[in-house]
Amino acid sequence: MNRPAHGGIDPMSHRSLLLVLLLAAFASPAFGSYGSPPPPPPSQPGAPQPPGQNPQDLDSPRMQATPWYGDTYNDVVHAQQDLANGNKKSAEKRFRRALERGQRTVEIDSTYHEAWNLIGFSARMLGDYKTSLAAYRTCLRLKPDYAPAREYYGEALLETGDVQGAREQLGWLKKLSADQLVSDLQSALDKWQAAHPDSSAGSH
Repeated sequence: MNRPAHGGIDPMSHRSLLLVLLLAAFASPAFGSYGSPPPPPPSQPGAPQPPGQNPQDLDSPRMQATPWYGDTYNDVVHAQQDLANGNKKSAEKRFRRALERGQRTVEIDSTYHEAWNLIGFSARMLGDYKTSLAAYRTCLRLKPDYAPAREYYGEALLETGDVQGAREQLGWLKKLSADQLVSDLQSALDKWQAAHPDSSAGSH
């Protein structure tokens, strides 16, 4: 699968558009149902390089994978907007494309923990918890202190009934002082407990 071109859009303008979409997503009441937003993608190849940047770095796996990650991120943000607008069919299509692009990203650079996080999120939104949980575990094996993945992983565990596992992720987030993510996951746990009053808080 060839990576679609950005159509000549300036990389900085492309990132600005993503930030606008991200802010719009925060404004949507439905957005909270799907977890915190993904971290923005890194600079795309072709953007001004910092002084002393080695041109050979542009040929590294990370630089080759970065455009794919940017497209994955873009699909996820648009899919969340579709969900907020009640367009589930379009959202599913975008999440499937995000999953494919995320998988292509890690084929190029298997250490790209942010991409593994988006694979986990996209698979979860498609109901593929086996792929989702495995991707989150890979992400956190690469970077244990990556707070966004801890929150996403906690929600995925909760949705599969692993309340204790979700609480363990909450503990990690507290240690990382990720206050907003703590609030997001705690809210999800509270809602789950309210919907399952007869269940043990620590049961699987």
